[in-house]
Amino acid sequence: MTTIDEHIATFGDEPGYLDFARVGPPGSGVKNEQYAQFELLTRGRFGTVDRLDGQDERVRTAVAAVTGLASEQVVFQPNTSSGLMHTMFGLTGGVAMSQAEFPSLTFAATRAAEALGVLGTTWIATDHGRVTPGNLREQLTSSVTAVAVSLVDFRTGYLVDLEGIRQVIGDRLLIVDAIQGFGVVDAPYAVADVVASGGQKWARAGWGTGFLALSDRAAEALTPVFSGFTATDVPGTPLDEVPPPTRGVRAFSITHADPIAEARFATALEEIAAVGVPAINSALADRVNSIIDLADEFGIPVVSPRDEAERAGIVVIEPPADQLTVLTASLFNHGVSSTTRQGRVRLSPHVSTDSQTFDMLRASFTSYTSAIKV
Repeated sequence: MTTIDEHIATFGDEPGYLDFARVGPPGSGVKNEQYAQFELLTRGRFGTVDRLDGQDERVRTAVAAVTGLASEQVVFQPNTSSGLMHTMFGLTGGVAMSQAEFPSLTFAATRAAEALGVLGTTWIATDHGRVTPGNLREQLTSSVTAVAVSLVDFRTGYLVDLEGIRQVIGDRLLIVDAIQGFGVVDAPYAVADVVASGGQKWARAGWGTGFLALSDRAAEALTPVFSGFTATDVPGTPLDEVPPPTRGVRAFSITHADPIAEARFATALEEIAAVGVPAINSALADRVNSIIDLADEFGIPVVSPRDEAERAGIVVIEPPADQLTVLTASLFNHGVSSTTRQGRVRLSPHVSTDSQTFDMLRASFTSYTSAIKV
């Protein structure tokens, strides 16, 4: 096992970075893995390609270790959106989701409905941006065969109650876009039928990494519309024929994955598994508390959840509309990385967020409050 301090020591992000909900800077392990694997490729040494092919099993095992799912339920994807596109194009019936979900979900459902005509979308109303078991129960109809949610909402920072939603929706498929919590939330992934995530945010594996995991029920229900030559039961590469897709999650593969991306993702997940998601979540909760405390100290409204059971790593603050520009300018001038969208500022730390970052955030809040009092 790795201690949380040893895990933190592997990262080198500079002070002021509070934008992990956008992208998480990789640590030394991922960087070294990238260099090592690419060095092997550049030399073309005997056996190199065969060794790179072995990264597929490695990354699926790593995903399984973090999620608690079986490696046989996992297929590598280059990003969350690809996994969700596979899902929605393979789905028949009706899917319910909030129109405020991140576009990876809404675009996949809409494009699939427009292209194939076998999927209907029910847009559900939320409780101030939150999908809860209670408000979902009231809006389900007999035509809804699947429900899609984000593990953590990208706008509000709300951590969804997966187990509660599972109880409410019954035997409908539960589809989860996990990217805003994967790697920092110890979620009950086993209650979901579909889990899709990328590795570039909280997992800190860089772009081009992700996975799709399917329950046996989902693998049976979904049609592998985009199923390539790597997804058949023919040994090796099928030549001079086009055999049918294999059964199971492996059918949702199009071509050979980037083995170096798989190696990066596997390394990041192996490091997460070594320290444990609960330990990461606990350390992250302390950083989130510190941001909330600073916002409260300076009278900046916090509109994301305060209860640790309803949040992950995102803090959303909402100044008066006429003061937003002043706040964002103050953050920029003090070197604090954040995301501003629709009148709100999203601050997202990680376990490597240090005291100097909080000093910079305090300085930016000080400048902001001084400016609005002038």
